[in-house]
Amino acid sequence: MDARINVVTLGVRDLARSRRFYCEGLRFHASSAGNDDVVFIDAGGVVLALFSRKALAEDAGLTDDDDAAAHARHRFSGVTISQNVAAKADVDRVLAEAVAAGAKLLQSGHEAFWGGYTGYFADPDGFRWEVAYNPGEIGQSVLP
Repeated sequence: MDARINVVTLGVRDLARSRRFYCEGLRFHASSAGNDDVVFIDAGGVVLALFSRKALAEDAGLTDDDDAAAHARHRFSGVTISQNVAAKADVDRVLAEAVAAGAKLLQSGHEAFWGGYTGYFADPDGFRWEVAYNPGEIGQSVLP
């Protein structure tokens, strides 16, 4: 296996709303390869795909139980999407931009036990994002 991640797909309830959130609010850039059913976003070496939650479930051979989905939005799924930034102040700036774009602030920027500075927000569908400044070797190696 060629060990790498090329695409992260989020099953969203309202594709137009999510496109506005990510492209207008957070200033990601959508690829022209998308269409009315899917949005492909350049996420700096990884593609972030936005796809109808129902269509994604069907594509995977599953059903989307709305009650279970609503419940799941309020508990931790075990996955976060992370963005490392170049400076501590950038964490607070990105969190504020996300909230202004419609995100819910889950945890404001704070000193982390591992020596960095981090905070969390949830997008309109409840997907958790971490924004982190990591002054160590790992943090610097994943910056563009």
